[in-house]
Amino acid sequence: MISARAGVLGLLASTAVLASCTTDNPAAPNALAQGSPVAAAAPARVDNFMLVDQNLEAHELYRLADARAIAIVTHAAGDPEIRRLAPQLAALRQRYAAQGVELLLLNSSLKDGREAILAQDLQVPVLMDVHQLVGEQLGVARSAELYIVDPKTWTVTYRGAAADAEAALAAVLAGQAPPAAGASKGLAVAFPERARQAEFAKISYARDVAPILEKNCVACHSEGGIGPFAMSNYEMVKGFSPMIREVIRTDRMPPYNADPHVGKFSGSKNMSPEEIKTLVHWIEAGAPRGEGDDPLAKHRHVAAEWPLGKPDLILNIPAYKVPASGIVDYQRPFTVNTLAEGKWIRATTVKPGDRRAVHHVLTGWMKEAPANGVASETNWRGSVGGYAVGAESNVFGGDVGTYLPAGGAVGYQMHYTPYGKETVDNSQIGVYFRKDAPKYIMRSVVVIDPTIEIAPNSARHKEVAYVEFPKDALLYSAFPHAHYRAYSSDLWLQTPDGKKTLLLSLPRYDFNWQRSYDFAQPVKIPAGSKLIANYVYDNSKRNPANPDPTIKVTWGEQSHEEMLFTSVSFRWLDETAEKQIDSEARFAETRLFGMMDDNLDGVLQKAELRGQMGKMIATFFERIDTSKNGTIERAELKAAQALLPQRRRQASDGPNENTPLG
Repeated sequence: MISARAGVLGLLASTAVLASCTTDNPAAPNALAQGSPVAAAAPARVDNFMLVDQNLEAHELYRLADARAIAIVTHAAGDPEIRRLAPQLAALRQRYAAQGVELLLLNSSLKDGREAILAQDLQVPVLMDVHQLVGEQLGVARSAELYIVDPKTWTVTYRGAAADAEAALAAVLAGQAPPAAGASKGLAVAFPERARQAEFAKISYARDVAPILEKNCVACHSEGGIGPFAMSNYEMVKGFSPMIREVIRTDRMPPYNADPHVGKFSGSKNMSPEEIKTLVHWIEAGAPRGEGDDPLAKHRHVAAEWPLGKPDLILNIPAYKVPASGIVDYQRPFTVNTLAEGKWIRATTVKPGDRRAVHHVLTGWMKEAPANGVASETNWRGSVGGYAVGAESNVFGGDVGTYLPAGGAVGYQMHYTPYGKETVDNSQIGVYFRKDAPKYIMRSVVVIDPTIEIAPNSARHKEVAYVEFPKDALLYSAFPHAHYRAYSSDLWLQTPDGKKTLLLSLPRYDFNWQRSYDFAQPVKIPAGSKLIANYVYDNSKRNPANPDPTIKVTWGEQSHEEMLFTSVSFRWLDETAEKQIDSEARFAETRLFGMMDDNLDGVLQKAELRGQMGKMIATFFERIDTSKNGTIERAELKAAQALLPQRRRQASDGPNENTPLG
């Protein structure tokens, strides 16, 4: 459950977690100390947190460390005081941004959902504190309260009424004493758990805490697991409890980035609100041992070599020596397929030889072994499993599967990332076969845009791409992929009638934890629908993973470059295992449009033509635009592609399901 890259700032802050939850800051002017009807303690410091706003964008407090001040105004939907102050707060946010001030709203009301907040059409991000953990620590009592936080010390330097925000901010920035804190006129915000605070020390480790850890964490935090420590007993959990609180509050753990309020997914790793609050409150109470046997110590938890059991076939990827430093080009080895007869695959598991060095593994069956020893993706005819950092097994449920023919070879695309120590990777793939043939074939297609361009020092750069389905289909899963600068990603379904439905939202994309998100129920895709992927990139200094915020970033295979790449798994409703169709051909006519049509209007303008392919099209724009209406329509682009030689035409059709992953 705990990432090895928990964050230096978070770990430093965690050492003062327990004290900071209950200690007042006497230096901060406080309306509550001056007669506010609700007495709630203000913290000495504000611990890191990550919350999602009404637009499904994530905000992490400690990423704002370079701000001069952070103003947090409490919010409740329908509050007349907030409604009155809304224009003033929006103007303050815009005016003070140039002076290095961040102004955010915080909604801790259990009555308010995202739709209620969106209905207010506020021009300021409203952070949705759905578990009330942030509001609890701040001591929030009412809406329209103002907290000014000093990012140098993460202390609350002012607490008062939001109506006094302008005067308070002006004083803080001028280095002067802020005005006397007035009481908020906003609505009271109920915190049911606050009344039970004395009971937190009675939360039972044996009865309440250990079962949550066994359910959500121990699978990784076991001997030989990918977690940095094993949750083998109470003492281990107690020792790491400040870090556990930190990564729960910042939503880094468990590593499942799909927003729980959008869609339903099988195999979700998200903890329930009750589980989250139980763990955090137990830690804030000092992580007491309590009575009862230690459930974690009763059994030795050892990570299984193969989580799905012994494979029917093990593919040994040729060993590769990864250097200690530098950039390693993609390696494309292969192994001969030893199967004497074709078999249907029900699941695959990639076991990286060295998880620190293996960025990703892609595979594809080839009719014959390549004479030059290079397993080019252009010769692949179906996947035999794949892996990216943080990914798990690929399992096909029900009547769907993929086919591995007899003979030939299996090609691999290996992306290695040096980490300071020379190592030899010996990755393997476990393949599990069905006993019978499935009714249907699982297909895949990639929503991709190799024309992306991200300007230097841009904090929220947006890109979009889509694929259009010419026939009815069922969508089973989506696997978003980008690199270090990716901030968030989502996936929408737009049906022919123009209706858009949000299928998946990752408010914070985490390069270290990439996975397939499997829908609890397959999603019907009517013919003529688009699957639209939006990506937001943070190429600023506030992105701690950014290799260099001062450069322009374009598409590339290496992690210091960038990608927009969402692979989706689906099946055609008019295809069966016995009656197969050419899946790739169905996308050929519209694939290029999906990469370049940034405004989703079905035609290409000159401004949308970027990247190598876009520049080539732009060169012949007037000749392709036979209608002379200033745009390129689908029929016009199709006619132009038909004039290209076969090899160049395949390239212009765009990447297929075997396109290299970065």
